[in-house]
Amino acid sequence: MNNEMNQTQSSADASATVAFIDLAGFSAIADVHGDASAIAVLEIFESMVREALRGYEPPIKWIGDEAMLSFRDPETAIQALGRLLQACRKEPRLPLTRAGLNHGPVIRRADDLFGSTVNIAARVAALASPGQLLATRPIAEAAAARGILVRDLGAVAVRSVAGEIPLYEIELAPSVDPAWIDPVCKMHAPYASYRRAPPRGPWFCSPGCEEAYRKSPQTYALPR
Repeated sequence: MNNEMNQTQSSADASATVAFIDLAGFSAIADVHGDASAIAVLEIFESMVREALRGYEPPIKWIGDEAMLSFRDPETAIQALGRLLQACRKEPRLPLTRAGLNHGPVIRRADDLFGSTVNIAARVAALASPGQLLATRPIAEAAAARGILVRDLGAVAVRSVAGEIPLYEIELAPSVDPAWIDPVCKMHAPYASYRRAPPRGPWFCSPGCEEAYRKSPQTYALPR
């Protein structure tokens, strides 16, 4: 018991860049297109995460369709995630991703990470819109130093965190056009299979998504 406590305490001073990445439309894909389709999409995403992180650390853990990742510093995170997010944007079978990053002290216990740095990274990811990567200042500074486009979003209230946190949008992958996001499954067009709801409504990747939106547009009004 004492050895385990000492290991946990000795790791409390370690720092890491923690990232959470998920698929913005995963739940809707399961609801509209069925669980089998959702699992097929998840398997594609898992494979792409493994491929992009080859040579880096593997994912710390999976929480449904969300991957929790850890890197030794912001520069390494930017390099690895740039590769991953660009690949995801080019994959027509995936909905848009959402990501949040934070850097700071962490507690390592077995194969997991704990602490406020992890909690803030998760909260930041939850604020991201489809196709967006949000991050705190250390990651934004590292991205700007590499010439990557960074947008200052100002201080933002984050759930369960006292005060406001300066947040930044980092463009590691091509920016998305909101007009081309399927409001249901969060796929991004244009693709040949897309068609527009008349007369000037949103674009949909399939009749299934269009029907789901027609029945309950308020369900899909949020950016998630």
